[in-house]
Amino acid sequence: MNRLYCTLSNVFLRSFGDYFKEGAIELAWTCLTQEFKLDPARLYATYFGGDDKTPPDLEARDILLNYLPADKVLPFNAADNFWEMGATGPCGPCTEIHYDRIGGRDGADLVNADLPDMIEIWNIVFIQFNREADGSLRPLPAQHVDTGMGFERLTSILQGVDSNYDTDIFIPIFNVIQEITGARTYAGKIGKADEGFVDMAYRVVADHIRTLSFAIADGAVPSNDGRGYVLRRVLRRAVRYGRQNLGAELGFFSKLVPVLVDLMSDVFPELKAQQAYITAIIKDEEESFSRTLDKGLQRFKDLASKVGDEKVFSGEDAHFLYTSMGFPVDLTQLMAEEIDMTLDVAGFDRRMQEEKDLSAAAHQAKMSGGSGKDMRLVAEQTSTLVNAGVAATDDSAKHVNEELTGCKATALFIGRGETDDGIGFVDSISVDNGAVAIILDKTSFYGEAGGQIYDIGTIETEGGAKLNVENVQTYGQYILHIGTVVEGTFNKNDPVKCCVDYVRRAPIEANHTITHVLNYALKDVLVTNGSGDATQSVDQKGSLVDATKLRFDFSWGSGLSTEQTAAVEKIVNDTINDAVPVEARVAPLENAQKISSLRAVFGEVYPDPVRVVAIAPSSITKILENPEDVAWNQYSIEFCGGTHLPNTKDAKAFVLLQEEGIAKGIRRITGVTMDDAVAAIKAGEDFQNKVAEAGKFEGLDLEDATKKLTVEVSSLSISAVLKVTIRETLAGYGKRVVAWKKEQANAKTAGVTAEVIAAAEATEGEKVICRVDVGTDTKAAKAIQQAVGKKIKDKAFFLVSGDISTDRYIVIVFCHKALKSVDCKAWATAAIEGTGAKGGGKKDSAQYTVTGISSIDSVLEKAKSA
Repeated sequence: MNRLYCTLSNVFLRSFGDYFKEGAIELAWTCLTQEFKLDPARLYATYFGGDDKTPPDLEARDILLNYLPADKVLPFNAADNFWEMGATGPCGPCTEIHYDRIGGRDGADLVNADLPDMIEIWNIVFIQFNREADGSLRPLPAQHVDTGMGFERLTSILQGVDSNYDTDIFIPIFNVIQEITGARTYAGKIGKADEGFVDMAYRVVADHIRTLSFAIADGAVPSNDGRGYVLRRVLRRAVRYGRQNLGAELGFFSKLVPVLVDLMSDVFPELKAQQAYITAIIKDEEESFSRTLDKGLQRFKDLASKVGDEKVFSGEDAHFLYTSMGFPVDLTQLMAEEIDMTLDVAGFDRRMQEEKDLSAAAHQAKMSGGSGKDMRLVAEQTSTLVNAGVAATDDSAKHVNEELTGCKATALFIGRGETDDGIGFVDSISVDNGAVAIILDKTSFYGEAGGQIYDIGTIETEGGAKLNVENVQTYGQYILHIGTVVEGTFNKNDPVKCCVDYVRRAPIEANHTITHVLNYALKDVLVTNGSGDATQSVDQKGSLVDATKLRFDFSWGSGLSTEQTAAVEKIVNDTINDAVPVEARVAPLENAQKISSLRAVFGEVYPDPVRVVAIAPSSITKILENPEDVAWNQYSIEFCGGTHLPNTKDAKAFVLLQEEGIAKGIRRITGVTMDDAVAAIKAGEDFQNKVAEAGKFEGLDLEDATKKLTVEVSSLSISAVLKVTIRETLAGYGKRVVAWKKEQANAKTAGVTAEVIAAAEATEGEKVICRVDVGTDTKAAKAIQQAVGKKIKDKAFFLVSGDISTDRYIVIVFCHKALKSVDCKAWATAAIEGTGAKGGGKKDSAQYTVTGISSIDSVLEKAKSA
């Protein structure tokens, strides 16, 4: 990390049609030269100069020439001035504004040379094309602008310092880092001058605490995928630098949150509001990584020590550190570079790609119905539809559970790359086409969205053609019905009817409606009536509702107690039993957002007007008349576009199957409704009766039943609360078994002790030799030794006990210390000679274990003659 780059560094602006190139460039120039008073003589601008595939952006060049002379408006290639998201898809040219820190010179040759004195401070991306599969560019129907301003870079210019890290954005954080770690003061060194990479560590730690705090405040958390994994990588990199290069103690990183909050909360009040939550998440994640950090560092050193003269750390080993030790690859690469090694990045990427390919193949199989086709609509398909004048799909009928007639097949699709132009649209489809898809002008099918699974069913023509709909996906303004033709032929613009499988949809609707009730119940139990951390909130982090279950992810710092879980489950079932009406209505967003009990997904952008779903005895119309009334706090009210039951009673019942953690600060509840819930309740009752019957057993019968029931309960789909109760009952049975075994062992020990004493009393000499029956239980043998020793002090004992099931036996030899005439260890050694026995002892006591029960008789004979 050098003096210019930060992981959190840009302020982004975005426009969809409000203005384009002229407006964006004017805004940039005005902001820099008039608002921030930068010297125009120090500014340079770049534009895309074109290449053999793409024409130059002469429009941007001509606009820039209104502000700068020609020798400061510079063309560059696609690597610097053309943005693309991939081989195909939306793309466009970029314009950048650069600042010369020195000034008074011709710096044109220094632009884009990655020099600290000539820095990019503004970037404008003009998203105006779609890159087609053949490499050609197609103008987008709606063009937009992405603008990025380098906040930290601009601050360094305004404050007259050479580095982002010398500004008042970072210096206060550096001061706290020094106080916490005891490291030397930050000196701004880079490269080889930075001995021990101490200043590098300062920069990494300070930068990364900013990134993590803002991201967590915005609702993200460290996890193993997506943006969560990016955060996990950032945190682990910072912790590694702090621990290894600054000498920090465990827990140092989370202690930096307060100074960041002090610095930034006046502009970003969310940091102050969520300070405790941010600190808790970072602390937990830091502690989790620290438990494997030292072990991982040692494993890295071990693997690095085996690297040959080529000094290349293998991608396979990097993949192992990633999967087994939680080391992000960029962290492994940094550690390799610190010892003058390079990382086989290609090898690592190859292993990662193998895993991604497996995942992608599974998703592709789902989307194509196993056909192997690519049935997605991407930019090239949607732009084709728009340019052809295909109207958006009206899916308002998805909320009405009845057959929809009068629909028209406006587009027929057989898959990307399946036609000569690669786009995939055709005029007719039949059985011969395999997996196909239809776009309609209107539909009653629900396209997968908002966590709710897609509908299935059929699309049929009056002429008898039939498509089995197996998947429904939403792409922009179009609903794609994917499936296979089973009868006849569909032609473009055919009139059709939609026949949704409403029997399948019923449990989906129940699960969706009850997910809303569950969301309300969690807030009621954990926040409204909870005794937990007042700074915590229950926010939705994801959901899935299908025909077999509901799954709800939410923010909460710890697992729910059994009492809390039971309370949540009870509220949901009470709501079902109370037969509460479920109403959905579209309302103006501004009015709907004022509803006091509104539950909305953090970060979600809602349309205006928005669909409101209320599970309440009062109508939405009445609620909107006085939206801030606290009376609505006792009801579930959310923004939602999904399908729902008309009344909670139709859900029949709810069973909370599982509550678990899936990431730091994120919990997941899985549950069932309708017939699945009824079945789960019945299964729970039946199993509880089975457990009660087992309680009538004793001894080995109880032990056997307890073991079987303990295994069986883990696989049952029953209430999580009931599982806890059952496991507590089984644990009680286990204690009964232990007590019974102890009684049996004590009785057996007493019996064997009596046998040994009787044998001693019947023996005239001072050596007593007995074969006893305590298996290989050395604890029981020790108890016998102590009991016999207290009773008889003038004899030595040689006891042997075997266990046929393990084919082993034990030899216990002992006598009272007052008996000097017998050496127990020597006696035992002579008897077990040649058996391979393991053990040892001293003159008054010896103990050995022997494998091979067949040698017992021989040992006993030797003991008699020894």
